Amino acid sequence: MRSHVSRRAFLGGAASLALGGPALAAAPQTSLRPQARVKRSAAERVIASSGLSGEVAYAVGDASTGEILETVGGEVRLPPASVAKGLTALYALAALGPDHRYETRLIADGRIENGVLHGNLILAGGCDPTLDTEALAQMAKQLRESGLHEVRGIFKVYNGALPHTRSIDPDQPDHLGYSPAVSGIALNYNRVHFEWKRGVKGYAVTMDARTKNYRPQVGMARMQVVNRRVPVYTYDEAARLDKWTVASQALGNGGARWLPVRKPAHYAGDVFQTLARVNGIVLGKVNVTQARSGGAILVRHQSAPLVDILRGMLKYSNNLTAEMVGMSATSALFGRPASLPASAKSMSDWAAETYGMQNTLLVDHSGLGDGSRMAPEDLVRALVAAKKVDELQPLLKRFPMRDSEGRENRAHPIRVAAKTGTLNFVSALGGYATGADGRDLAFAIFTADMEKRGKIARADREVPPGARAWNRRSRRLQQKLIERWGALYGS
Repeated sequence: MRSHVSRRAFLGGAASLALGGPALAAAPQTSLRPQARVKRSAAERVIASSGLSGEVAYAVGDASTGEILETVGGEVRLPPASVAKGLTALYALAALGPDHRYETRLIADGRIENGVLHGNLILAGGCDPTLDTEALAQMAKQLRESGLHEVRGIFKVYNGALPHTRSIDPDQPDHLGYSPAVSGIALNYNRVHFEWKRGVKGYAVTMDARTKNYRPQVGMARMQVVNRRVPVYTYDEAARLDKWTVASQALGNGGARWLPVRKPAHYAGDVFQTLARVNGIVLGKVNVTQARSGGAILVRHQSAPLVDILRGMLKYSNNLTAEMVGMSATSALFGRPASLPASAKSMSDWAAETYGMQNTLLVDHSGLGDGSRMAPEDLVRALVAAKKVDELQPLLKRFPMRDSEGRENRAHPIRVAAKTGTLNFVSALGGYATGADGRDLAFAIFTADMEKRGKIARADREVPPGARAWNRRSRRLQQKLIERWGALYGS
């Protein structure tokens, strides 16, 4: 385990020597005796007692004044994991405002006579990360209620408001639902529900777009059960299909899981076709377009206000939401980004200019990619600035403090509102801690063992050996540090 002593402390010691202290009064006449080992600081002893391998860096400051109260490796850059979503929230609020609503539209590109559209019907995505089957069902119903009952042209799905990204983090295994594709339209967080049940003649499988009240079958995502043990899943990309296979020997008698969608526009179009048919409107095959189209808007669906979307993003740590709001913020400030990494670079530049975060460079908006780097003192500066306008703290969920047995301690005198971040062998926490006397602290704690993380085979990245135990040790360390700060600075 390596911790990084405050650069300020190092420079302070160097300065005292430069001023000609006793140690430099005269050159030694004889060889020096071995010096006693320098004692660790109290902070370093807390870190060492955690038994955590890798690196630890943190900073804590007064949330009102911005004074840095304690730092270990405050300028060291480590992966922030999902703590990056806190910065993404600030970026989106600055670019779009808390009341911004994303809009998904049904557009008629042609004339309508007697309920017949002589032209194309377009389902136009508007960057709404929360669009779901319930919303599409309501849009299909409203389309019927508008008087339309036939479309004689092409059914198009527009997804060009954002660049298409096949997977948020390409280094993740293909079957992990938290790394789906991203584009200008999304449905059900770009996940499809795969369910299986063993029968007399083998397995019955379904792929659907279920929500509370609907369960439409999906044709663009297909699953084949194959007699094998490993790999558990394989994915093959076809022109209009997500093609999956699954190992029969891994299935048991039955179960279900969410799989990522790689073709969001085909997915949304597939589901809307089904819902339109239920309402008596038959549509042709899905045609995906990157080109904006004009025409009469027949139906609009608006999302909840951005501030509510961000609250949900931070509570559930949804990666797709972070990427879509991050890229839509870039579009508003700088124009449509060329790619997801390009948008993350724009956000990093904005953070450097807005908050002085010179030691931060992100590769995405969600923190899923381990190539992102952030320094603890950088994040503390942003948290202090956000505190002054009360932007972020009300959106953060409560972080539970625990007793020695790991049980939540609701009577703990320190109250914490923070964003967690977890990757395999990476754990981060950033936010606010309030002591019994009401003093607010802003803090960031980053821990990472990149050597161990780098040795994980791609196929093993869902649950690699040792990762959960490592992350538990990191979380215990985070709480010990917060308790230490509460005792030292919270009163």
